[in-house]
Amino acid sequence: MTEQSAHQPLLTIKDLSVKFADLTAVKDVSFTLDRGETMALVGESGSGKSVTALSILQLLPYPRASHPSGSIIFDGQEMVGAKERTLRKIRGNRISMIFQEPMTSLNPLHNIEKQVGEVLFLHKGLRGAKARARILELLELVGIPDPASRLKALPHELSGGQRQRVMIAMALANEPELLIADEPTTALDVTIQAQILELLKDLQSKLGMALLLITHDLQIVQKMAQTVCVMKDGKIVEAGKARALFDAPRHDYTKKLLSAVPSGEAPALPENATELLETSNIHVQFPIGRKGILGRPDHYLNAVDQISLTLKQGETLGIVGESGSGKTTLAMAILRLLKSTGDIRFAGQDIRDFSGGDLRKLRRDMQVVFQDPFGSLSPRMSIAQIVGEGLEIHAPDLSQAEREARIAEALDEVDLPQNAMDRYPHEFSGGQRQRISIARALVLKPRFIVLDEPTSALDMSVQAQIVELLRDLQARHKMAYLFISHDLRVVRALSHRVMVMKNGKLVESGAAADVFDNPQQPYTKALLAAALDLKAAGKEFVRN
Repeated sequence: MTEQSAHQPLLTIKDLSVKFADLTAVKDVSFTLDRGETMALVGESGSGKSVTALSILQLLPYPRASHPSGSIIFDGQEMVGAKERTLRKIRGNRISMIFQEPMTSLNPLHNIEKQVGEVLFLHKGLRGAKARARILELLELVGIPDPASRLKALPHELSGGQRQRVMIAMALANEPELLIADEPTTALDVTIQAQILELLKDLQSKLGMALLLITHDLQIVQKMAQTVCVMKDGKIVEAGKARALFDAPRHDYTKKLLSAVPSGEAPALPENATELLETSNIHVQFPIGRKGILGRPDHYLNAVDQISLTLKQGETLGIVGESGSGKTTLAMAILRLLKSTGDIRFAGQDIRDFSGGDLRKLRRDMQVVFQDPFGSLSPRMSIAQIVGEGLEIHAPDLSQAEREARIAEALDEVDLPQNAMDRYPHEFSGGQRQRISIARALVLKPRFIVLDEPTSALDMSVQAQIVELLRDLQARHKMAYLFISHDLRVVRALSHRVMVMKNGKLVESGAAADVFDNPQQPYTKALLAAALDLKAAGKEFVRN
């Protein structure tokens, strides 16, 4: 770095526009980012935040994407139209990026050691023992428990939060000058969120690294950023120092974002609500390690250890706990998507031995919204085909017009336009894809839905809308929800009762108000303390 460059912004974006065919996604965006500075790009899904960030590394689908105008200068180098050789030297080395959806960013065929090691080999030439030592150091830094045991794990063997931590480790491997973090803590529980944010701040201090933070979580912006750019419909509508923007927002859209926080609590259950689901001593084991010529397991991991629960018609049971605690595994066992032992009764029937036609009929009443919206949506199917697929199986007698009407109704309920029907998942933002996943589950009007982090990819205003939507649908159709989330605000706003899990075991359970206001177990207290720590910095703007 020359003395002259030290006095210039590390990144300068001027009049940047991005066009996809006839759609202009970004319009005349300009900002600068200094060395060591943290800037946040905030705005709702589809506002152009991620497209702007991807433009910096020229990672858009060119030539379908184009830049009608604009310039992106990184440390004196023009990035727009730069040669591939130049971009390869910068990508992953001087500029790294943490992507929003780790399951689609990680190679499903390669283990964690190989994927993190590849970054070290390509840019640092590390291999063998030196590479492994650095990989273990990185995995430990980002909070992967017992990292040595995870080196040979494939992405699907990790929880959503653990996969995101691996992505962060890869991005930080070469100590970049600029880190672009696209929703870096979306999939993480509150305790790890706090750790990761502190880690990023520490690395900035040590390395002088600049951070471009893309997030819908304004509490994180308040905690991390020095400057903020608010985007809407591809334009920056307000920009400035973070403190000034939070204290006195000027634009109506900024004020709307700051006031959009999920709130309220679940409505009281009717006294005559009947029991819909009951489990007794659910136990799920996963083999760990192999030995012998027959490849028999060395030992087993108790992913879910003797969990019992009940759920009434129209009730929401929130399940909280850190990544890897067994929340999703328990839900998949209840849905009969994972092998388990123990009793499962749904609507008075023992469903453990259901198979074939009986199990297929059960699927209409038991639906799921997965955590990773992009990974659970077929890229080859239109939105109408994705949302309507269940109708073809479970309501084959519907006419084409009736089917289209049901699909349009489901899309309308999740605030997506009907003209989305003929488009494909890659044409939507992460938050919009999550709403498509919710519409797919709602279209059959099931009696029971597992919601696995359904709001994790959504911005604050849409989170509040989805909470209200789920409440309304529950009241209208008396559906029961098993709600899995690390966002304790959303859990409290939606849940009647709460279960806290750790290492596959039930730590604490009770009415939501009791667990949140008067937790009994140290682990529950630690979870709540971590959430409150993240909230503390944002109390002022939440109050406004």
